[in-house]
Amino acid sequence: MKVERSCINKMSETVLVQSQAKPKRGIRALSAHRSYFVMLAAKIISVFGDSVDSIAYSWMVYMLTGSKVLMGTLFAASFIPGIAFSPFTGVLVDRWSKKKVIVIAGIGRGITVSLTAFLYFMGSLEPWHLFVFTMLNSSFQCFSRPAEAAIVPRLLPKELLLTGNSITASVSRTAEIGGLAAAGGLIALAGISGTMIINASSFFLEALLYFFIRLNREEEPPVEPHGDSGAKAKSSYWKEFRIGLQFVIKNRLILLTMMAGAFVNLCLCPWNVLQPVYVKEILHSGPFGLSLLGITLMIGMILGGLFISQRGDRYKKSTLIVFGILLLGVTYSMLYLPALFTYYPLYAATLFSFGMGFAISFVNTPIATYSMEVTPKNMLGRISALSNMIVTCTIPLGGVIAGFAGTWLSANVVFLVFGLLMIIPGRLLLTHKSFMSI
Repeated sequence: MKVERSCINKMSETVLVQSQAKPKRGIRALSAHRSYFVMLAAKIISVFGDSVDSIAYSWMVYMLTGSKVLMGTLFAASFIPGIAFSPFTGVLVDRWSKKKVIVIAGIGRGITVSLTAFLYFMGSLEPWHLFVFTMLNSSFQCFSRPAEAAIVPRLLPKELLLTGNSITASVSRTAEIGGLAAAGGLIALAGISGTMIINASSFFLEALLYFFIRLNREEEPPVEPHGDSGAKAKSSYWKEFRIGLQFVIKNRLILLTMMAGAFVNLCLCPWNVLQPVYVKEILHSGPFGLSLLGITLMIGMILGGLFISQRGDRYKKSTLIVFGILLLGVTYSMLYLPALFTYYPLYAATLFSFGMGFAISFVNTPIATYSMEVTPKNMLGRISALSNMIVTCTIPLGGVIAGFAGTWLSANVVFLVFGLLMIIPGRLLLTHKSFMSI
């Protein structure tokens, strides 16, 4: 009997150890984290408003200015605050309450978009207004983006980060599809100004929802001592800034993924800048065509995100990233082909747009997850801000290049050139042994 009891005890201990060694994974495991779903709801609302606004705003700029160079320059200007301020805002985000940062930034963006809509409605909107409001909006994002990145690991355990990030991306893209699909009808009913007000309202509602997110007390940022002098606080700030910078420099693989992301963003600039031109001049369509390309891109991103959430942990993150970059380059360059079609070029373009969206999920989600996994939680704001600066630093240059290239070459030729260029980093990473070990 003693031997039997001993065997039973050992078996039960083995089962207990095995159950402890295998934490819950997958979508079902997320159900235990309610605050994550509140954050997800806030994300859905803001993304829906943004996607509705993207059609209204891009069409408004194109019709208001008619200048491809100005469109590219305005697109480039939207990233200047991120490059100039992000490295410094990250330290502040690490010190401050992440919730408060997101709430204040959301309210600020809502006010900025509302003012843009009001001036356009009154017929008083000028091109210089667009630059000012774009810079303000981007400045608020310099705080909200690292705060959002820093709050996710405080809501989910490490083993659920890839699943959570994938679900967030897929659901956000679903909301974006809803916004793109609704944009045409909303513009017809409410006009461009009314559609932009919907986007402004989404920012206000997002800020409200963040009040219901609960973080563990030990996860809240430490309270700064009140007795510090201004000089000491300034010294501490720059010390924290240097620590974050040194962390990125020493972790070469993080830096490598950031540089790859920067090159991909450079190559994608023509897609972001010249879409209205491509739709009108190459595909011979209008806002419907612009929405359709956006919808198919989002569908691809959703399906790619769902694949990663269910099967992504079976592959190395490096494999997912390289596959995504190569597929993105191939499908991007194939946007050249619809110009050769006599019938239904728009629908051919939507097929390649879908492939681009599918590929983007394989690039973005593994990169973001890897950074979250290897970065200490008290440095997530800084590292996320530095990542945003590095990844987006090439976009202003790309935006200007895209604007000028669009005046010399047709949009589909520009897409072909930059799509082929995008394949280069994928091939280089494939031969990098250290990176392929991720």
